[in-house]
Amino acid sequence: MQNIFIVGSKGIPGSYGGYETFVDKLTEYHQDQLEIKYHVACAVDEAEKVGEFTYHNAHCFNVLRKPIGPAQAIFYDTDALKYCVAYIKQHHISNPIVYVLACRIGPFFNKYVKQIHQLGGKVYVNPDGHEWMRAKWPAPVRKYWKISEQLMVKHADLLVCDSKNIEKYIRTSYESYKPQTTFIAYGAETRKSTLTDADPALTDWYRSKGLAPGEYYLVVGRFVPENNYETMIREFMKSHTKKHFALITNVSDKFLEDLKRKTGFDRDPRIKFVGTVYNTELLMKIRENAYGYFHGHEVGGTNPSLLEALGSTRLNLLLDVGFNKEVAEDSALYWNKSDGDLARLIDQADQMLPEEIDRYDQLSTDRIRQAYSWDYICGRYMDLFLNNCSEM
Repeated sequence: MQNIFIVGSKGIPGSYGGYETFVDKLTEYHQDQLEIKYHVACAVDEAEKVGEFTYHNAHCFNVLRKPIGPAQAIFYDTDALKYCVAYIKQHHISNPIVYVLACRIGPFFNKYVKQIHQLGGKVYVNPDGHEWMRAKWPAPVRKYWKISEQLMVKHADLLVCDSKNIEKYIRTSYESYKPQTTFIAYGAETRKSTLTDADPALTDWYRSKGLAPGEYYLVVGRFVPENNYETMIREFMKSHTKKHFALITNVSDKFLEDLKRKTGFDRDPRIKFVGTVYNTELLMKIRENAYGYFHGHEVGGTNPSLLEALGSTRLNLLLDVGFNKEVAEDSALYWNKSDGDLARLIDQADQMLPEEIDRYDQLSTDRIRQAYSWDYICGRYMDLFLNNCSEM
């Protein structure tokens, strides 16, 4: 049996987050596999909740997060690794794989790699995206993220990249370390929502937000500058569309005020910040009923919200960067940040014939089913873990 220890997610059951959903799906799809045993670190904030439990046949162990501000996630990961090392020793586990999600703990990483190697194990890392480029971090934190990434790439046995562009970046930027890499993307659902168009959960939501099926463009994502909310809002305001622009996001007051000052969006009744939606089936149905979806992310690898949009929304309008084109290929429309480009694309999209939209819908749905379904992605991980090597 191959024992896999997963460190770096907040834990399972996954509630709302990319890594959490990934670990939830991975353990769900493999719960009946006798060849693999998962051990998953789960974050808790109260000492009395520290303990162990089973979920999807995975052994889950709670790790107390220390209330120390931004450094909390770093010490959560290192404490989880301490637990892994002790558990491997205590249970005399042969050839374990410890899979660390994100590059938060670079300065402390090699210490644990050495200990795991001494126990006959290997350490894999998922480098995520370019965290050091995110505008939300002050300069010293961005510098830490970059150094941390460098050290984790240097000492990992294998980098599992969820984007071919991230894999290329790792190989070229850290060529001197000769990093071992492989590409396995993030996954997405290929089914439709269980809600009907007449479901009260949906109709009540539409009524409360002043929206109607097929009469809105949509965006779902973190409310941060690098997701290009300013460009999307400004360009939408320049367009001639009669449809609404619904933004599902957890609003930051400071960033919202900045956007309001820069764009004056509060004077355009078409633009609606509608809060967050934590009901998975409702969010899926809202995506399905959107006329089009905007995706402005330009930092990171395979973005979960993009995969979900391609799998459910009929027409997708994406920022023209390598990460997005790698995923969507020819199943989407593309825009750049030059003045007027997205506005023109919105007006063009409004005039598209139903059969044109049907064609894009089929292309994007097929793309997800063929390359990004959870069944396919979890199968790739099964091969990786059981073969215990980087050659896929």
